[in-house]
Amino acid sequence: MPDQPAGYQRFFAELKRRRVFRVMAVYGAAAFVVLQVADILQDGLRLPESFLPFITATALLGFPVAIALAWAFDLTPDGMQRTGEAAPGELTEIIEAPASKRWPAGLLALVGMVALLAGAWYVGRQSAAAELPADADSARVEGARADADPAAETGPAPESIAVLPFVNMSSDPEQEYFADGISEELLNLLAQIPDLQVTSRSSAFSFKDKDLEIPEIATQLNVAHVLEGSVRKSGEQVRITAQLIDARSDKHLWSKSWDRTLDDIFAVQDEIAAEVAEQLQVELLGVHPAVRAVDPEAYALFLQARQLAYQFTRESLDRSNELYRAALEIDPDYAAAWAGLSANYGNQAAYDLGPLVESNRLAREAANRALEIDPEFAPALAGLGAIEIWYDLDFGAAAEHYSRALALDPINPEILLGAALLTEVLGRGPEAIEVYEYLIPRDPINPSLHSAIAFAYWNSSRSEDALESVRTTLSLSPNYISSHYLGGGVIADLGDPEGALAETMQEPYEPYRLLGLSRIHNSMGHAAESDSALQELIDKYSDGWAYNIAYTYAMRGEADSAFEWLDRAIENRDAGLAQLGSTTVFSNVEDDPRWRPLLESLGMTPEQLAAIEFEVELPERR
Repeated sequence: MPDQPAGYQRFFAELKRRRVFRVMAVYGAAAFVVLQVADILQDGLRLPESFLPFITATALLGFPVAIALAWAFDLTPDGMQRTGEAAPGELTEIIEAPASKRWPAGLLALVGMVALLAGAWYVGRQSAAAELPADADSARVEGARADADPAAETGPAPESIAVLPFVNMSSDPEQEYFADGISEELLNLLAQIPDLQVTSRSSAFSFKDKDLEIPEIATQLNVAHVLEGSVRKSGEQVRITAQLIDARSDKHLWSKSWDRTLDDIFAVQDEIAAEVAEQLQVELLGVHPAVRAVDPEAYALFLQARQLAYQFTRESLDRSNELYRAALEIDPDYAAAWAGLSANYGNQAAYDLGPLVESNRLAREAANRALEIDPEFAPALAGLGAIEIWYDLDFGAAAEHYSRALALDPINPEILLGAALLTEVLGRGPEAIEVYEYLIPRDPINPSLHSAIAFAYWNSSRSEDALESVRTTLSLSPNYISSHYLGGGVIADLGDPEGALAETMQEPYEPYRLLGLSRIHNSMGHAAESDSALQELIDKYSDGWAYNIAYTYAMRGEADSAFEWLDRAIENRDAGLAQLGSTTVFSNVEDDPRWRPLLESLGMTPEQLAAIEFEVELPERR
């Protein structure tokens, strides 16, 4: 070892002797804490936006000043004095000290620097989020936003909000349904406030378990605010935490926690809704919406049944029905449970997941029971309307049910969707499209909604719009049922049979794939291939697809076979018949003398449909 230490060794020894490392560590840690406190104070006291950047700049600029002061001065019992020269051998002693005594000081200084830079980075990130343009978009939902109304281009409405699924903080993962259920109840409660635009469940819950920042989620949903939180359930005890966030800046506007029993869960939901309304300064018209209190055990069963219903399988619907009935054994006057049971039976009938006649009978009975308990329960009225459309083919009765449901709950997205479908089967395509276009900005990443408007565009001969909506549907759900089939039909109409064939081949659901292949091969003059696809469809799916087989024959210009299969569809009470008076797929047989008498017998001539009084008055666009 040389007699004199190297220059850099003496320098670092001086830093340690003058306690510069210690000052760096203390300053960095203290600055980090100050920046976090400043962030909280800016939100809580609504300080100017320049406050936090000013504190950050001061902290960063003060760092080298603190180092210079630490080098030049010592803090002694007699006050601050200039640091003297090192005593002979003092620096050598520091340099030759064991490593275990030398490295902690440098490590602490490094930690201090990291803490300071981390605090500054956090503040910079928050500021950058605050400066995001309101109309920023992501590639994932570019198509969805394109279908939204023009207001989306100028940013979200100030009174718009999405309720994200609350996090299950319970030790039991099986309690996930309870956290999701609380979130959905809050969403439904807030949706009853007319001046508040609430994103539908299907879009808001699509972000469950996805690691995305709040500003990005809000951009995709085109909302100005987000409500998130957590639920911890242990026996009868529940802890709920809710946070309202300004989505552009990712700032918390309000946060609160409740520790209650299950008996008090409904009061907590009412309180959260009231707080959100107050924070967003929305006008409450009349009585504030409130949750109907029910037996806590019945409520837990209801939430679990509803969660299972969303899985939409034969097994999940059967289990959901069991849980709804268990809830009704505890509380026979639980209208929402009766309505949920009705919806399950209706879906089992519509999607061939249960016996058709029996499922529709049970669906009607459950809906009527809900209305006996609460004559103004709008979802039950809409449920009866759906049965009238798709099973009874009684559009006049359906119009009465939906008109009353809309009068009671004019902004319920599920009721509006059913009303749009009724408007469409009445042959009023442009009016139905208006309803779909109203719903899409409020449920922008729901593939079923984009699929519905795609079919409506197709029936209205708006092929380019239909294809765009098909593409949006597939961007959100690449295997969404019937979308490749519809896309193939639209592409064929646009004059590209080869492209239509390639598109149809991608349809994952075999019945639709066979339907599309038969039609497109026929249009290309491939008679053998068209016959083969249609015969395979008949061999495998004739019981539930009589209506579809009928219109495939009609498209091929085979009138006798088309009417034969229409007779079978009527005998089977095929739900597809509801579209008979409004669709264009039977255009090749409309001049047949059998066509008009068939429509008259079903009440579906243009005159009969036009005589049905029904109009959807959309809430004011925001």
